[in-house]
Amino acid sequence: MGETILILGGARSGKSRLAESLAKEHPPVTFIATAVVFPNDAEMTRRIERHRTDRPQHWTTLEVPRDLETELPKVVGREGSVVIDCVTLWLTNLMLGIGDGSPLEDDAILATVERAAHLGKNQAQTIWVSNEVGSGIVPESAISRRFSDLQGLANQRLATAADRVLLCVAGLTIRLK
Repeated sequence: MGETILILGGARSGKSRLAESLAKEHPPVTFIATAVVFPNDAEMTRRIERHRTDRPQHWTTLEVPRDLETELPKVVGREGSVVIDCVTLWLTNLMLGIGDGSPLEDDAILATVERAAHLGKNQAQTIWVSNEVGSGIVPESAISRRFSDLQGLANQRLATAADRVLLCVAGLTIRLK
């Protein structure tokens, strides 16, 4: 059975770079991108394009904004690595109904995370990339607090299911589990 790895960290901490480096060690690589490109968001479009350009062209990329439960079983049963980047955007999509779906309630989101976390335990090395949002101040708005709570609970579920949990800070990696 392949190893399941959760990589946590703040914005620009080196999470994605670490995930890609670990994946390269166990080819072939399937990269699951959860971001949705909005035509009026030029900055996010540039970020996504930079990530696409940085990934090796021989990697398989799947754009899966919501349906990880459907797509993961198709790829984790094979040799190689699967990178899911990122949990934060996936949760946002589920919470706000982005990516061809209705918004989900918190319990449904966490149940989805729990199922997906265990789907990743298969033959492929599965690498989850997620933001650690609990190290800052409590957000001011209700929707931001809801998201922060969901992110923290989702990370806990993924960490419990993971064989290894890594924290990226300033490009450095700390092993938590």
